[in-house]
Amino acid sequence: MSRDRAVDALRAYAIGGVVLGHWLVTGLVLTGDGGLHQASPLTALPDLAPMTWVLQTLGLFFFTAGFGSTRSLARCPGGAGGWLAGRLRRLLLPTVALLGVGAAVLLAATVLGTSDDTLAVALRLAVSPLWFLLPLVILVAVTGPLRAAVRRWGVARCGVPAVAVVAAVDLAVRLLPSGTDLPPVTVLAAWSVPYLLGVAHADGRLDGRRAGGTLAAGGAVALAALLALGYPVSAVGVPGAGVSNLNPPSLLVVALAVTQVGLGLLARPALHRLLTGPLPGAAVTEVNRSAVRIYLWHQPVLVAVTALTARGGLALPGLHTAPDGPGWVLARCCWLPLLAVVLVTVVRVGQPRSLRRGVSAGGERRRQPGGGGVAGRSAECVPPAPHVYDHRRSGRPDLQEVIAVRDSDPPSRGRADGQSR
Repeated sequence: MSRDRAVDALRAYAIGGVVLGHWLVTGLVLTGDGGLHQASPLTALPDLAPMTWVLQTLGLFFFTAGFGSTRSLARCPGGAGGWLAGRLRRLLLPTVALLGVGAAVLLAATVLGTSDDTLAVALRLAVSPLWFLLPLVILVAVTGPLRAAVRRWGVARCGVPAVAVVAAVDLAVRLLPSGTDLPPVTVLAAWSVPYLLGVAHADGRLDGRRAGGTLAAGGAVALAALLALGYPVSAVGVPGAGVSNLNPPSLLVVALAVTQVGLGLLARPALHRLLTGPLPGAAVTEVNRSAVRIYLWHQPVLVAVTALTARGGLALPGLHTAPDGPGWVLARCCWLPLLAVVLVTVVRVGQPRSLRRGVSAGGERRRQPGGGGVAGRSAECVPPAPHVYDHRRSGRPDLQEVIAVRDSDPPSRGRADGQSR
């Protein structure tokens, strides 16, 4: 069974959107005493808020996670316990590595006399992306029951309780006094909606343009209604704003996730055509192979580059200056290639040697995409299977087949010889 390359492309876009969004909205301003403090360009440039709808792609991240977990569980010949252990290992080992390296770097920075402001910003930005682990681990652990529920009741009925929980918390945030602590139930409820959509899509329940169009149109209508009700435009938190759509996740974030999933399903044919090229196919493969590491390390890379260049005492535009105008955004865009190179280097250095050689963690050798893709198997549980020759089959030219014929069977030999090698 081959991978769904369109879903791979959506996962790569989701990771790229998160990284690019954080790098563009996280300003680190150099103070007079050599420290760094955090600022956001969205405070000075509120007109940029609609751009967060394109770069806030966590909904697609959880959608592809639900799709991948469901497909992997369905293909796993062993028990669910072994499958879950393998999935959690792929999530938690890079996190442990990040915490270990981060602790060592912070200790070294403290010994070198780094200011407390810089250390506080570095610690906050390095740890803040880890919030996704708790809801993702819980959702992965209940993938089997979620799949059974979707099969029995349908994805709409399964998603309604989660949406109701988010709506109730939204109402409480607006009615209760400011500063009232509420349980973080929406972190799980909100992101379970795109995860359920991924489970349903993996089960063949959201195929076709009709499903994608329904989700995109329904999500867009919900977005318009929520904006009319006074929800903030920005899909991420803005410093100084009274209400955030992301902390805790609001109905607007849920509607945005549903809209993005619908648009992604509508774009499937275009994504398949795009990935027939060797360069896009290779890029998507590499991002999917290192998705968790990219997510975990992109903020530490931003802090490290900013802090190291600040040691010279010169405030570089777009890197150490206040994000107070369009010029800062343009200057920050000029720094993005350097940040990307450093991030790729860090991810490659921390990547297991087997993956760098093109071999999965489970020992299965991966084919490099030459216009098609990578063998779509769960590395931890699916054994390789031989391809059986069928003269009626017309697959992609990059698929390799094993053809076995008998010398005493001329018709079979003729059919085999007639196939392109």
